[in-house]
Amino acid sequence: MSLTLNRYAEKLEVPGIRKFSNRISEFPEAVNLTVGQPDFHTPAIVKQTFIDAVNDNYTTYSHNQGLPELRRAVSQFMADKYNACYESDCILITNGASEAIDTVFRTLLEPGDEVILPGPIYAGYIPVIENMGATVVLIDTTVNQCKVTPEMIEAVVTDKTKAIILNYPNNPTGAILSADDTAALAHYLAQQNFYTISDEIYSENTFGQPHVSFGSFPELQEKLLLINGLSKSHAMTGFRIGFCMGPAELMAHITIVHAYNCICANVPAQHAAIAAVTTARDAAAVMNEAYIVRRNYCMERLSAMNMRCIQPDGAFYLFIDIQPFAMTSFDFANRALEQYGVVIVPGSTFTAAGEGYVRLSYAYHQDVLAEGLNRLEAMVNDLTR
Repeated sequence: MSLTLNRYAEKLEVPGIRKFSNRISEFPEAVNLTVGQPDFHTPAIVKQTFIDAVNDNYTTYSHNQGLPELRRAVSQFMADKYNACYESDCILITNGASEAIDTVFRTLLEPGDEVILPGPIYAGYIPVIENMGATVVLIDTTVNQCKVTPEMIEAVVTDKTKAIILNYPNNPTGAILSADDTAALAHYLAQQNFYTISDEIYSENTFGQPHVSFGSFPELQEKLLLINGLSKSHAMTGFRIGFCMGPAELMAHITIVHAYNCICANVPAQHAAIAAVTTARDAAAVMNEAYIVRRNYCMERLSAMNMRCIQPDGAFYLFIDIQPFAMTSFDFANRALEQYGVVIVPGSTFTAAGEGYVRLSYAYHQDVLAEGLNRLEAMVNDLTR
């Protein structure tokens, strides 16, 4: 008998974002505008708390669900910031929001289930869904400024629908939902016989219009799993701290799946997270000021190139329409890298709904953005000459 792999795992590929960022070593002079990683430093108090935790020997396991004092602090943070009220027994601390997503799907999904994804959307959800034998049902939201509506969802619901995953502020488009849009969706979803999974990792990165959390609607909470974390808001991507929130009975099951996977989240990082959501809870405000300047600069440059994109009101990405060039997004991004030395991400990475677009991250210093856009402009000039 020959040895085989899990048939779903065997189909896994390197994520599209990494396919391009990983090639930078082949082009040492290339300007990288791919990765959604803040170019700011973690707040000093957060770093010092981590160091103190190590020096004080807080390096053993915590409760599977996370440090009680951190869960209490997260509970207060979510209530104060988003009017999302979760007791500490309804909160699980995970190794980043990515582990929360993985654990939720592994708890909920069975072969034959369907999960609705409004695309364009972060494609990291799809391999986890498919690895459980479930099927992705895609909604193309580009027809509505990349915002999903109850009518769009209703059109694809079947008796196999197990969940919908929402991601606002959205990666890759930066779209956010208005308070009215969120309320309408929450009211609709509360009446449905499937789970809502809301990935709100960019909730602190908004520019003017504040984020409205699905966790702020009591009518939805029994069917809602809310995911957040500190990677984007506090420039803590390497700390790997995420939050998963939901009804207590369901969270008990999710915690068991989490425990068999990793026992608990990184304990010194959990101590640092307490400082992040208390003393440094407003760290994102300074970053957002810079992101607004960078966004506006990038949009002015793109407008001068006659390139169109939706103005992002959250996250730190521009999703640029390349359909006038009659090229696939992969070919466009590949040419940008190989011939012009600027690295961007094909829109097709973010589901089929993203074809015809490329994503540019402006989580980079102004000088880096300027040089990258100079190179993109040279490419556009050559294509339109």
